[in-house]
Amino acid sequence: MNSKRIVFITGATSGIGEATARLLAKNNFKLILCGRRKDRLEKLQTELAVMTDVTTLLFEIRNRQEVVNAIQSLPTAWKNIDVLINNAGNAHGFDPIQSGNVDDWDAMIDINVKGLLYVSREILPGMVDRKSGHVVNLGSIAGREVYANGNVYCASKFAVEALTRSMRIDLNAAGIKVTAIQPGLVETEFSLVRFKGDAERAANAYKGLEPLRGDDIADLILFALTRPAHVVVADLVVFPTAQASATVVRRD
Repeated sequence: MNSKRIVFITGATSGIGEATARLLAKNNFKLILCGRRKDRLEKLQTELAVMTDVTTLLFEIRNRQEVVNAIQSLPTAWKNIDVLINNAGNAHGFDPIQSGNVDDWDAMIDINVKGLLYVSREILPGMVDRKSGHVVNLGSIAGREVYANGNVYCASKFAVEALTRSMRIDLNAAGIKVTAIQPGLVETEFSLVRFKGDAERAANAYKGLEPLRGDDIADLILFALTRPAHVVVADLVVFPTAQASATVVRRD
């Protein structure tokens, strides 16, 4: 049922996005890989092209015009996108609200919320016209539970949660599936970015437990995409076994 469906993946050059691209390539999906790091995109395209058809789009997701120009530049053969995976996102800083860095706030809102909207606005009309499609939004447990110093990151992921629920309602008449994946602790570049490249502090976020990996989330995305036509995985929360909530984590 998944033969040569076209999948559009944002944030495909690392972490969950890259792991998902690799797994979907093995399962006969055609891939549009998106990111802002040209060298990584080209390397991934070369690796996966031996398994499936792959094209890439280079753009900064927080720049609306770049998003529009990139997506509209797709050749005709790639325009009928079957699956949109809104994966791109980030966390910047870990400060209490009263001393937060406004540039960090802007980055999280621009990428996690506005970027998702920009990409969705370009792709969803085609799905609606065809009355077919599947949207997968990568949320977070931070979109369900706030935690100390998470403030604006949590707010951005609460927005993703609200947008996902709204999409499901708005797109229902067109028969488009909408899936939310809400992970807990996943070891990717996430913490390294949040802590401004401080590798030791980033490693401490996962110290004493076995976190989820990008491959674990990719498995769940593949599962959601391969359900029968009448079945949608609407909302999926996933933790490492050592985690019980946003703030309760067992560390050895």
